[in-house]
Amino acid sequence: MPKVNLYNQTGSQAGDIELNDAVFGIEPNESVVYDAIIMQQASMRQGTHAVKGRSDVRGGGRKPWRQKGTGRARHGTNRSPIWVGGGVVFGPTPRSYAYNMPKKQRRLALKSALSSKVNEDAIYVMEGLSFDAPKTKEMKKVLEALSAGKKVLVVTADYEDNVALSARNLPNVKFVTAEGVNVLDLVNFESLVITQDAVKQVEEVLA
Repeated sequence: MPKVNLYNQTGSQAGDIELNDAVFGIEPNESVVYDAIIMQQASMRQGTHAVKGRSDVRGGGRKPWRQKGTGRARHGTNRSPIWVGGGVVFGPTPRSYAYNMPKKQRRLALKSALSSKVNEDAIYVMEGLSFDAPKTKEMKKVLEALSAGKKVLVVTADYEDNVALSARNLPNVKFVTAEGVNVLDLVNFESLVITQDAVKQVEEVLA
């Protein structure tokens, strides 16, 4: 079982903690992690792109000129795609880009991302994390004491209002609950600061 240091809010070591081998100690599967990231990014796309087809553009209705005798090409409508201002052929329409991976692959990707953080010594487990009031300065002090780096993902077991408000004004720091831990965030952020309770919650779900 991988063993990592346990820290308090002052950044001092308060012991160590053994992590579940099935969640934090597997051989990372980079291919599945890649697939999970692409799936998440696809799901984040709005898909609101749209253009007007020949039935949507303004105009038309009357034949521009008679069929024969003018010497010009025959046309039935000025909404045709070959006219300036006409409709667009096969243009993008609103759609959803979201798709799903098999549940086992999603879990494997999440476990791979967590194990990678352990392998890189980029995980900081804390006894607890709470503030009496929302103070960005206090959160910054905690992260600096841990030497957690510039891009930090902060995870607690339950939603902590003061922690969330303290973290949101810090650039490159994101707060999520254990329930919201995802592969894209784990890969994007340099280090993971997670509370002891959140570790147990993640292990219960993934082990």
